[in-house]
Amino acid sequence: MKKYIIYVGILLTGLLLGWVLFGPSSNQENDPLNASAEETTQMWTCAMHPHIMLPEPGDCPICGMDLIPVAEEGGGLTANQFTLTKNAMALADIQTTTIGNNAMADNAILLSGKIVENEEANTVQVSYFSGRIERLNVNFTGEEIRKGQLLATIYSPELVAAQQELITASASKESQPSLYNAVRNKLKLWKLSENQIKQIETSGKVTENFPVYATVSGTVSEKLVAEGETVKQGQPLLKISNLSTVWAHFDVYENQIQLFKKNQTLTIVSNAYPNKTVNARISFIDPVLNTQTRTIKIRAVLDNKNDVFKPGMFVEGRVQGTQDTSETALLIPATAVLWTGKRSIVYVKANPEQPIFEMREVMLGTNLGSNYEIVEGLSPGEEIVTNGAFTVDAAAQLQGKKSMMNTKGNPSTTGHEGHTGRIQSQGSDPVESNLEVIDRIQVSSNFQEELKDVFNAYINVKNALVEDKSTISKTAADHLLKNLNKVNGKLLQGTGGSEAWNSIEKELKENIKKIAESTDIVQQRSYFKNVSIHLTRAVQLFGINQKVYNQFCPMADNNKGAYWLSVEKETFNPYFGSAMLKCGSVKQTIE
Repeated sequence: MKKYIIYVGILLTGLLLGWVLFGPSSNQENDPLNASAEETTQMWTCAMHPHIMLPEPGDCPICGMDLIPVAEEGGGLTANQFTLTKNAMALADIQTTTIGNNAMADNAILLSGKIVENEEANTVQVSYFSGRIERLNVNFTGEEIRKGQLLATIYSPELVAAQQELITASASKESQPSLYNAVRNKLKLWKLSENQIKQIETSGKVTENFPVYATVSGTVSEKLVAEGETVKQGQPLLKISNLSTVWAHFDVYENQIQLFKKNQTLTIVSNAYPNKTVNARISFIDPVLNTQTRTIKIRAVLDNKNDVFKPGMFVEGRVQGTQDTSETALLIPATAVLWTGKRSIVYVKANPEQPIFEMREVMLGTNLGSNYEIVEGLSPGEEIVTNGAFTVDAAAQLQGKKSMMNTKGNPSTTGHEGHTGRIQSQGSDPVESNLEVIDRIQVSSNFQEELKDVFNAYINVKNALVEDKSTISKTAADHLLKNLNKVNGKLLQGTGGSEAWNSIEKELKENIKKIAESTDIVQQRSYFKNVSIHLTRAVQLFGINQKVYNQFCPMADNNKGAYWLSVEKETFNPYFGSAMLKCGSVKQTIE
């Protein structure tokens, strides 16, 4: 009996230990196959062909490259949302603003202008008879003259003969009064005064060098003749300006014309006296549009008795918006808007607590100074990127999200594999065939030539990185920055490309400076990637009248991939140099 009790005890003990060691809770916790139904399976993709998705590592079935792990987005992001790290936001100085109907109370319009002479007060002093200038009494431009002041003396054979005729005719004026009056009238037409004519008759002497007197008071703005020069009857001698009043001319863009009316009040401030403002009224609105700049001119007359305003001086006009935007209009800062052809986009912060962003197309209304009216696409209370929008767009492109160059947001592209102007994709990859055509902005050939100089300097930096020469790339970056500073952004006025270029130029300067300040080729290549992104956008938007190849290496930047521009179809990799010189391929041909 005792033996059976021992056997039962052993059995119970074994069952207890088995339950402890192999029970359901233990199995669930330790069995990796049943670890969690909610755990996401790690997927692997090819950097060259991102549409390839496999559940385990290996080689790409198309190109044979090693597959890389797909980054987990998590957080319940939608297909077109992406995140930025706090460190990246701080380095790029990305700033956001919550918009609302009353968020932008100041809807004043800022206008750039210039002081010009009042044409109504300008006078041209002419010679009323032909002759040779024996003496010119005006010494320099800017000289103040008074009405009746002696300006010059002229020797005129015609006037000498006319004076002799007068002396002869005056002797027989009783018998030939018609001849006498005809001679006197001829001298009056030559602007001789009654006193001068009487003096000739009384003295009976001919004056060879005849004086010319000022008919108005003012400032000599231009000397049109020199001493000893022969002049004809009616030829201008001097241009005289009365600067007691001047005009302020301002350029108004085509989409702002409806905001301005005659007698509307302007507040004007000059660069010379930034703390002094002058109020004036619009006196004239040009009825003809300048087809080159797509602007009209408006004019205000300024009192200048204290000689404060000088012709040629730059001024800024501030006009309070004629539209009541306090209740109906939704305003956003102009720095928040990115343009690509006819499309206008902004980046919205989708989660106020986390750095999650997505692109949003918007319809713009009136340009109100530094703000734009939003007609469609945004709602009050949304938070948008107001500084660093181009950096956010670059991040969206690199993560294959919806962006300026990729409106479809296909996760298999990096955002640069789209058409801009006339761009041809290379190869027959089904991913690369789904590309958008972006309207190229029509700009002047002068701007394209200046941008081409920037591109050529960029190629020198690229070549130096290909050859692993950090010192040469540093010098080439200095030259690139100089060429960039020579680009005249004013050539884009009226094209719709000014805001886009300003943002591109800012990003280019920041990254080029970092290349020029560094001798570490790894850092130079990191900044070169950003330079390539923004210069590519400039070439795509504006063109440089040259075929350019947009090339891509999937292994650059720690397998994130990076682009660069080249003038040759053959690949020479600036991110690896001699280590992997031929890594990469042509993704676009920009005609």
